[in-house]
Amino acid sequence: MFGMNVNVTTNVNGIPYLFTNGVSVTEESVDFSLGFRRIPKVGKVVIRITSAIPEGTTGTLPVRFTLNGSTRNLTFFGGTNVTAADLVGAGVIEVWYDWFNGIFQLVSPLAPATA
Repeated sequence: MFGMNVNVTTNVNGIPYLFTNGVSVTEESVDFSLGFRRIPKVGKVVIRITSAIPEGTTGTLPVRFTLNGSTRNLTFFGGTNVTAADLVGAGVIEVWYDWFNGIFQLVSPLAPATA
């Protein structure tokens, strides 16, 4: 057929939108739990951080997400870890999730939470 591109793929179900189930702070990291979700293994994910990082947390601690039993650091494009000082308060972030390579990479800055 003229004009038909058979190589186009689309995300039929849209971009997954996840909520954090809680936050825990240890001496090594700040961990957000996303629970067990059925999402594509590669692609954009919107995460609503429902629990702010507790006050008094060391700002240099790396932020990590646990999804489907796998814990990964949240990083910037250059591979540098996102720290507790970078995520102030609750809100919405967009990340690139790559299960195969163990990547949670920040795509958009933290946006203010809405009711």
